[in-house]
Amino acid sequence: MQTDISDQTERPMLPGLRFRPYAGEEDVPEMARILNAALVDAQIDEFFSPEQFLIEMRPTRTFDPKTDCLVAEVDGAMVGFARSEWVDTTDGGREHRVWGEVDLAWRRRGIGSALLRWNMARSREIAAGHDTDRPRFLGSFAADSEAACRAVLIAAGFTEARWFFHMVRPNLLEIPVRPLPAGIEIRPVTLADARQVFDADVEAFLDHWGGFDASDESYRNWIDAPDFDPSLWVVAYDGDQVAGASINNIHTAENEALGVTRGWLDSVFVRRPWRGKGLARALVALSLEVIAARGMDSAILGVDADNPTGALGVYTDNGFVVDKRLAAFRRPLESDGSGW
Repeated sequence: MQTDISDQTERPMLPGLRFRPYAGEEDVPEMARILNAALVDAQIDEFFSPEQFLIEMRPTRTFDPKTDCLVAEVDGAMVGFARSEWVDTTDGGREHRVWGEVDLAWRRRGIGSALLRWNMARSREIAAGHDTDRPRFLGSFAADSEAACRAVLIAAGFTEARWFFHMVRPNLLEIPVRPLPAGIEIRPVTLADARQVFDADVEAFLDHWGGFDASDESYRNWIDAPDFDPSLWVVAYDGDQVAGASINNIHTAENEALGVTRGWLDSVFVRRPWRGKGLARALVALSLEVIAARGMDSAILGVDADNPTGALGVYTDNGFVVDKRLAAFRRPLESDGSGW
């Protein structure tokens, strides 16, 4: 059952405004348009193609688009959307993540607040059906440059819990040479190796703040992404064990939309037994060489500002600088009597 939003006291009084469930693939182009316009407005250099967004809308064990997504329309034209999903976090909690976007032309009219109100109510409804001893809370994300989103979250009682950075290497010149630790070798991988690398990545990030969906559905969505390309990865082996890797990507549609030639270091990890030996620095340097060999001239990645394994130092030593700051927001799941 999907939480209703028909109560007129819970929504803005705009002529022609209505809320409806996600209708499926036909909604994706407009959702992607609204999201990409919001990213441009916030000066966040990312882009989601409709093909990628459609994968993001696939059902998983923690998200059902039929019940966990809401669309706002005015006179039949989409003006915003929201979605709610949950994840078990590495600090022992269960985070119900809420997210949404509003068309730039329809902001500051209460639509975003109405979507967030629905999102929070839907999260409580989902939580009521869970049997878990984990502490539960609501979570969301916003960059410093997303002033409207931050204002709506703060008004709803969210506070900043953690900071993250986008870091860029503005050129791929003078890439440092970083030796691999003794006994470690880099081997090419294919789709047949992808699950082993995925599982190693999941294991390594159990030591980090936050949470992620490591389900089979999440893995399938990952390998079905339009730009999935294991030939870009730098995977380090110790015998038959994955010691660490940099999972790299070139997002073709994003580069075309933004007018850049850039590669992403989507995930850089080293498993616990191989940490502290210089492997991460070597993986990053080798990744820059791989990306440069594909004709790219810059690189970008995301990192936890308080990463406990020294990732910031690894990236700065390889020429990356902080470009954007983003916050993870949290608040208690239960209603606080404020109307939220």
